[in-house]
Amino acid sequence: MNLAPIPRRLPPHFAPVAFSFYMSGLVAFVMSLALTALNTGLDGGYLARALQGYLAAWPVGFLSVLAVRPLVIRLVTMTVAAPPGHQG
Repeated sequence: MNLAPIPRRLPPHFAPVAFSFYMSGLVAFVMSLALTALNTGLDGGYLARALQGYLAAWPVGFLSVLAVRPLVIRLVTMTVAAPPGHQG
């Protein structure tokens, strides 16, 4: 008898939100590290300052990615050729 927990996943229609959540989190983290280093240097308090900036930047990034997603999809569609045989 297998008693392993069943992994919980979001329904497929939440994929854009999940993508936005992860993408904004990663980008906000990298940008916070870079901007903190550029603005205040790499001294002993660097990581604490970077994390403080990250906590402020992530929600803004998440909402921004959700807001601009339709525009980005449109721009990519206008920029990238459809694969051969693609109907759309």
